[in-house]
Amino acid sequence: MTKHDALTDVAGLRVGHARVAGPNALSGTTVVLAPAGGAVAAVDVRGGGPGTRETDALDPRNVVQRIEAVVLTGGSAYGLESAAGVMAWLEERGRGVRVGPDPAHVVPVVPAACVFDLGRGGDFTARPDAATGRAAVEAAAATGLRARVETGAVGAGTGAVVGGLKGGVGTASTVLASGITVAALVVVNAVGSAVDPETGVLYGRYLQGRPEYPEPAVHEAARRRLAEAAAASPAPPLNTTLAVVATDAVLTRAQAQKLAGTAHDGIARAIRPVHLLNDGDTVFALATGGRELPAEAGPLALNDVLAAGADTVTRAIVRAVEETAEGVSGPGGDFPAYRELYGAAVADSRDTQGS
Repeated sequence: MTKHDALTDVAGLRVGHARVAGPNALSGTTVVLAPAGGAVAAVDVRGGGPGTRETDALDPRNVVQRIEAVVLTGGSAYGLESAAGVMAWLEERGRGVRVGPDPAHVVPVVPAACVFDLGRGGDFTARPDAATGRAAVEAAAATGLRARVETGAVGAGTGAVVGGLKGGVGTASTVLASGITVAALVVVNAVGSAVDPETGVLYGRYLQGRPEYPEPAVHEAARRRLAEAAAASPAPPLNTTLAVVATDAVLTRAQAQKLAGTAHDGIARAIRPVHLLNDGDTVFALATGGRELPAEAGPLALNDVLAAGADTVTRAIVRAVEETAEGVSGPGGDFPAYRELYGAAVADSRDTQGS
């Protein structure tokens, strides 16, 4: 199969986006849909201001073994309502935890996390609801296996901002020597910056070989533009970076929990500072169970998956910032795009590692 350097390179996973309608709306929802029967899942929350739903169900000590979908959404805590639309769609298909004698008696467990984007388009009340969640899961279900994933200012990344720049959705994947695939999808919406203020290089680029440095004059012009935009925009009270890191490896719930935790390293490499009280940084881990970990390595076989999880999160963040082609300027603030400030020459240099 063709690899797209995307979360959907993990066989069976599908991704769908939906946007809130309206001239002053700048928000949306992204759904990661697991294959029928679900995936082993875990979560790790590091930010000081999280907004989540059903994350306690993912604790390895608790009863839920597998989940059918993960919801990433804008709209702050209001946007968590979008998960209800995903639950309804799953219930109609008999997908969820069986709780009665009838196959239709299920309770879909749909973990969700939100980013703060209230008012980014000018309308504080324009945020995702159950209908937005249903539209996103329907979009995911309508895609084929291993489909390309739309990135940039889409879905939950529609109103995302990172360090004054327009943020968005990014994705990346890699295949280990064992044949196991590890992939990530992120929504980049952080108080911290993704850009080195001294050079204009994205922090995540330093970990991907020799980066291309912007011309000093270009960088200086970008710094002036960002300062002007910051002066014209309200300081964001809350933000949050969200990620789903996934693998086709067979993992226990405890191993998935470890994967979610180490994947936060990938955020810390690409955004500075991170995990602040303003942020609700949350990482979900999914394991679809198609490939066994190499038996000869024993329990340490998980290390390769853990390292790759962090690396793919970093690359996904870089792509989210680079592939958000256009900034936003309106009643909710002025947020230029990295590509607009530094030009296509830098933005188009994105790596093809893992493809």
